[in-house]
Amino acid sequence: MTFVHPKILRTPTFLALALSFYSIAFVYAENADQDKPIILEAEKVSVNDVQQVYELNGDVLLTKGSILVTGEKGNIKVDPEGYEYVDVQGTPELVASFRQRREGPADEFMQGRGSVVTYNAKTELLTLTGEASLKRLLNMQMIDQLRGWKIEYDDIKQTYRVFPPSNAKPEDLPLARAILSPRRKATLEK
Repeated sequence: MTFVHPKILRTPTFLALALSFYSIAFVYAENADQDKPIILEAEKVSVNDVQQVYELNGDVLLTKGSILVTGEKGNIKVDPEGYEYVDVQGTPELVASFRQRREGPADEFMQGRGSVVTYNAKTELLTLTGEASLKRLLNMQMIDQLRGWKIEYDDIKQTYRVFPPSNAKPEDLPLARAILSPRRKATLEK
């Protein structure tokens, strides 16, 4: 058994490195989501059809297949190829959130929260910023959970990355935290 000092285990570099080697096998985003239309709901929606830019204000709800994004205000830009770039902000009282059904087991979801949620449909990169958390749920039970200032989830590469604030000091550790269920146990419970 190898012992690693607890302070080293809590460093953002160690956690990012450990998480970059960790991936969830055989779990991908719902394939059908790419081809679904975006349904927008908000108190106010402004549309610039020429530039393909949509501005949303007040009780934002964005739905695209199994993807749900909520917040207080948001922007969506559609590129010439038809890929959406979503940026949704929360408020101090109500954070922005993201939820997506996973391909595979019927009741598996990725669910995240933060001050800001951004999603790039082309690269399938989800970024949660500001006291962010990301969970993988199976049958509404948490399988994995990440917390940090900023979390990136790359659905294509199946990797997580957790970042501390740029002005973080070593004495502020731990700035990132992960709870990862044993793969064997999670597989047996499916």
